[in-house]
Amino acid sequence: MINIKKIKPATLNPYYYAAYTVWNRIKWDLNPKSWISRHKLKSLKNRHLGEKAVIVCNGPSLLKSNLSLLDGVTTFGLNKINLIFEKSHFRPSYIVSVNRYAIEQNIDFFNQTDIPLFIDSYSSKIVKQRKNICFLHSSLPNKFAKDCSMSLYRGGTVTFVAIQLAFHMGFKKVALIGCDHNFASKGPANKLVESGDKDENHFDSRYFAGGVKWQLPNLPLSEYSYHMAKETYELDGRTIFNATEGGYLEVFPKITLQEFLS
Repeated sequence: MINIKKIKPATLNPYYYAAYTVWNRIKWDLNPKSWISRHKLKSLKNRHLGEKAVIVCNGPSLLKSNLSLLDGVTTFGLNKINLIFEKSHFRPSYIVSVNRYAIEQNIDFFNQTDIPLFIDSYSSKIVKQRKNICFLHSSLPNKFAKDCSMSLYRGGTVTFVAIQLAFHMGFKKVALIGCDHNFASKGPANKLVESGDKDENHFDSRYFAGGVKWQLPNLPLSEYSYHMAKETYELDGRTIFNATEGGYLEVFPKITLQEFLS
């Protein structure tokens, strides 16, 4: 008999991967931390009904965006957005992080911040349970989660997770900034690599730098997920805009940040 507990996901065929996913879901369902987080997520359902939100992504173009325009705007920061805090007065309303390497490398910040944090349930053993913490369970089915209180699909990018959370909270119009959809580092999707001395792929050269591990992006999967998000939003009378300065993402209609906020 296969011992699901001891198998690494990358080694599984589709049948056993599905079993592995179900096993992890059962483990999370039985964890008291899941009950706390799901209660919080349910309380956030349609909290911002009809409002606007900006998802602040981590591409180099983020430095071209006028973050002072975001004063008083509900925003989602991603992963290591805190690296910009020493250069800017900007602070996101929420932070989302689901990649294990980004979480582990940013654990000190995640364990001391008071900013509401949506973070993958994998990290429940290393991130302290606090009032501002919501653990997210990742699911296998590649579908858009209109309600994130149980599980959601990562879709190859934390940006897609933030888009689902924004839908869950009821935002009618959402804009992306700093979403370059392009990486200087090339190679097979999701390949685990070691960083160089400086990071050219993100807004801060320290983002993944100094030999830390990170995974190469899966741009086709990300784009597939963006199309899924666009369709889901539009069918519900909502819209996602791309307010990135430049970049290569063409799924969403382009707009300037100032136009979006006006």
